[in-house]
Amino acid sequence: MIVGTAGHIDHGKTTLTRALTGVDTDRLKEEKARGISIELGYAYLPSEDGRVLGVIDVPGHEKFIRTMASGVTGIDVALLVVAADDGIMPQTLEHLAILNLLGVRRGVVALTKTDRADAERIAAVERDVATLLATTPFAGSPVFRTAATAPGDPGVAALREHLHGLEAGLPVRDEARLFRLGVDRVFTLSGQGTVVTGTALAGSVAIGDTVTLAPSGRQARVRAIHAQNRAAERGQAGQRLALNLAGVAKEDLERGSWIVDPRMAACSERIDAELTLLADAGGALKAWSPVHVHIGAAHRTAHVVPLLEDTLQPGARGRVQIVFDAPLHAVPGDRFVVRNAQATQTIGGGVVLDPFGAARRRRSAARLAWLDALAAFIEDGQAAALVAASPTGLEGSALMRLAQRPLEDIALKTETLRLPLAGGDTLLIDPAMLAPLQARVLAALDDFHARHPDEAGPELWRLKRIAAPDASDALWTGVTARMLDEGSIARTGHSLHLPGHSVALSEADQRAAALLLPALEKGRFDPPWVRDLAREYGLQEDAVRQLLRKLARAGQVSQVVKDLFYHPAPLAELARVVGELPDAQAASFRDATGLGRKRAIQILEFFDRVGYTRRVRNSHMVRPNVSWR
Repeated sequence: MIVGTAGHIDHGKTTLTRALTGVDTDRLKEEKARGISIELGYAYLPSEDGRVLGVIDVPGHEKFIRTMASGVTGIDVALLVVAADDGIMPQTLEHLAILNLLGVRRGVVALTKTDRADAERIAAVERDVATLLATTPFAGSPVFRTAATAPGDPGVAALREHLHGLEAGLPVRDEARLFRLGVDRVFTLSGQGTVVTGTALAGSVAIGDTVTLAPSGRQARVRAIHAQNRAAERGQAGQRLALNLAGVAKEDLERGSWIVDPRMAACSERIDAELTLLADAGGALKAWSPVHVHIGAAHRTAHVVPLLEDTLQPGARGRVQIVFDAPLHAVPGDRFVVRNAQATQTIGGGVVLDPFGAARRRRSAARLAWLDALAAFIEDGQAAALVAASPTGLEGSALMRLAQRPLEDIALKTETLRLPLAGGDTLLIDPAMLAPLQARVLAALDDFHARHPDEAGPELWRLKRIAAPDASDALWTGVTARMLDEGSIARTGHSLHLPGHSVALSEADQRAAALLLPALEKGRFDPPWVRDLAREYGLQEDAVRQLLRKLARAGQVSQVVKDLFYHPAPLAELARVVGELPDAQAASFRDATGLGRKRAIQILEFFDRVGYTRRVRNSHMVRPNVSWR
């Protein structure tokens, strides 16, 4: 169990921690000289059954709210410290608000310095504390009168016994999740290298494991572990851990970095969240209001964009997108605190819904419905429902990142479709989500046939631009393949069409086509031009041109440039050459095919045009999940 102190400066948090654990958490010279805590302090208290209770001592000065917020993230119990002589003070109120915003729900109150106040004053402060806590999750928390400077103080002993009792009653942590640790301290040890400390928020880690630093993406190996201040082979959620990392330098990390399972490494500059403004926030938040955000042990500047209304008023709760100046690691359910633009006042806080907020259409009905699904997931933990709420499918890696569990441990519906993606990923689709997309495909083809009755139909990627421009390539290829298998659509050459649609050729056209198609196939990579075909077979040049265009509309040939048509067989060979080249550029494609540079460029541009490849500077890259048929 992790206990975090909270309370006003000079109310005796560090003294109480020392009385509880025997550890002086003020380790810096400046802290000793000034008599105040500046950095987080850590102490540990073994219990008789071998478990170890950890205590995080936070600074009480208003200038160190950033440090305080980073220290109480992930704690199990808040130890609210109020001095009997001073009573409730400004940082008592702000620390309490931060604890509430961060979702801490278990609390204990230590009334310190009771040897400096009479019985009447002590009773008055206890009444004030009870009134203060009455409207918070800490209502009814036990209050312990302590005089921490007195040896063997019975109040300290009673508090220590109570904390051990709370530890024994804590629910078992969920270790099935993927590992996450928020870094709150980084240092080096002679002969050992880089060490990070923090509270493990999920999962477990063992010596020898490979972990990823987020958001940098650098990888490291765990060389040694201290869990709750003891050497260990493994650390787990809920423990204070010190990890000795190999392969990274101290400069690669800072307070606010994360040590995570490599499958959790993806980060984003945008998070969608549920934000609550305090009643005394001092003003409404409107689009692009600047704020300071404390999430995990990180402190970042950001801008807030309300999603449901134009502004978010003090005392109100609403959904927002928070846009950071650099990528940030978060998961659904993470709590955060927001301070004003000057970082002088805590104005609110909330919970992360989507750690990968959308850059466009952030207020669309589909996006808001997705946030509803994430909010439900945070409450009930049913990850399968996220797939059902994704109209364009959900990548397996994204579901794993949102659920913090290996994909094989997530229970999905047996009928869930799994479409392979480039790089070994999988697109997960609820079959119910395919019906609207299939209806759009059929409607688009019906409209296309009405407008262009003499054409067989659009090519695969042209149809995507018409019917489903926002669908991922994997979803599109999966849906169209499914529809082809079911027979709801048909293919002629590279053209897709409704089963009952066809382009009719006259008998004369069929006789001419019987001459032209073999000639084009025989020409392979360099087929004859329209004028050459007309001369070879004694046909009118314009008639040949019109017939080949009709055959192209029927999907039997492809027009690369004006008056140059390719038979499907050699075009498929050229597509294979493009796919096998490490870097398909005009020069490499020319050399591989024996064509001239101009013709090579014409063919590569044709592949770009029909959606087989995508041009990136001088290269023509085959699109992911696309194959040439």
